[in-house]
Amino acid sequence: MSRQGFKHQLFEQFARIGKALSNANRLELLEFLAQGERSVESLAKATKLTVANTSQHLQQLRQAGLVTTRKQGLRVYYQLAGDEVIQLLGILRNVAEGHLAEVERLVSTYLTVKDKLEPIPAQELLERARNGMVTVLDVRPEEEYSAGHVPGAINVPLAQLEKQLDRFGDGKEIVAYCRGPHCILAFEAVAKLRSHGIKARRLENGYPEWKAMGLPTEQ
Repeated sequence: MSRQGFKHQLFEQFARIGKALSNANRLELLEFLAQGERSVESLAKATKLTVANTSQHLQQLRQAGLVTTRKQGLRVYYQLAGDEVIQLLGILRNVAEGHLAEVERLVSTYLTVKDKLEPIPAQELLERARNGMVTVLDVRPEEEYSAGHVPGAINVPLAQLEKQLDRFGDGKEIVAYCRGPHCILAFEAVAKLRSHGIKARRLENGYPEWKAMGLPTEQ
């Protein structure tokens, strides 16, 4: 094989990754899988796709080496192939934010206006949590929290937050997080807490990025 032929075939393999990522539904499936292992049925419910459509998208992600599977009885469970997939999604997000005006417009319209305070970086949160200076709040669904979470974090899904505000009366600052930097759950949780006079900020990224950084986690 010539050098040119080798390089062309290599790029064709790289392009398989790009092709797998070139669909909004598959990117959303990867975001959910970044929280932990999920069944096809669970992912279909989370994304509001049919089971057949979800399975088809997952097969394309598996063929590109981005996810792996295991079977338990009649159910098939999917998980990310590795933390480098989370890093790949982060690079994709950063490039889009830096070079696509529409992404910047969407973020500034729907997210930035919801939170004028700077988010807290992961390392800073780790130190402050260890010193008992903050309460860490995970606002993801219980299923995702159970799969893995920031050490010491309490789980109050956003829909239940209004009824559990009395849990945050000790005067500590609340730091909320969810699925990632663009996950609106944390933004809305912080806004709700502040509307009740509770000091709150959000984590700079989300649980998948925390885990990919090699920071401690709990299950």
